[in-house]
Amino acid sequence: MESITGALGPLFLLILLGAAIGYRRWPSGDFWPHMERLIYFVLFPAMLVGTLATADVSQVPVGRLALVLLGTLGFFGLLLWCCRGYLGLTPAAFTSVFQGAVRFNTYVGVAGAAALHGSAGATTAAVAVALMVPVVNVMCVASFVAAGTLGSGSLGQSALALVKNPLILACLAGIGLNLSGVGLPGWSQETVALLGRAALPLGLVAVGVALRPVALLRLDRGVMATNGIKLLLMPALVLLLAWLVGLDPVSRDVALLFAALPTATSAYILARQLGGDAELMAAIITGQTLLAMLTLPFWLRLAG
Repeated sequence: MESITGALGPLFLLILLGAAIGYRRWPSGDFWPHMERLIYFVLFPAMLVGTLATADVSQVPVGRLALVLLGTLGFFGLLLWCCRGYLGLTPAAFTSVFQGAVRFNTYVGVAGAAALHGSAGATTAAVAVALMVPVVNVMCVASFVAAGTLGSGSLGQSALALVKNPLILACLAGIGLNLSGVGLPGWSQETVALLGRAALPLGLVAVGVALRPVALLRLDRGVMATNGIKLLLMPALVLLLAWLVGLDPVSRDVALLFAALPTATSAYILARQLGGDAELMAAIITGQTLLAMLTLPFWLRLAG
């Protein structure tokens, strides 16, 4: 447990630092939204391109990793729809519960994988991002459409945003540069690497800034259902599937890490824009992020 908590502890401290900064509204109220855009559109894509363009992706069991991660996402997405009537939620609340169960915080995932397994972990995490981000985004937009909270105009905007998603484009660019043999020639490799190094610490602080402690006062069936799936059932199924398909320890740990991650803070923006229950989404994001500080080390210790 000491090595796991030693790897994840600094990440959690950066999130808590961000929470303190967000509480104090420092340096100003509009600073962090602009910083989040810089991280999302420039720094994190640079890290993905730099990792995928130069890594030996052939060492990652992509097919088995996809089977474990995407199979788990599909199973629990379907399970939530089957249990929708039992949960008794409004359409807006259900979309927030759905996002809370299937979305994942990419910054925490990649930072955790790199902290646990170095460059091999970062490479496997980048492959996991490339596999999961398009699927999760399609699933979440589909949930808004099926729940009836999304108008036709918003549907077109959402489809366009999906096509222009910077993480998807960065993964495609990195894989293309890798497969073509071009890589990152000349000064571009070091330039992209410098940008990428800034992504994870700033991203983790931004996660903390986005937390809404007051939202923790909301505790209902939807919150408990989505937290139970995201932090307990999903990692349990991934651990079982990883054992069944024979994933190596690095791929197993990364798959388990991504399954047990708290939901993404960007889910709040999507809920607000597409007719979801934004206050419920804030409660889910905050609660999962804090609870994951306990559950993530537990699952990784169990796997080890």
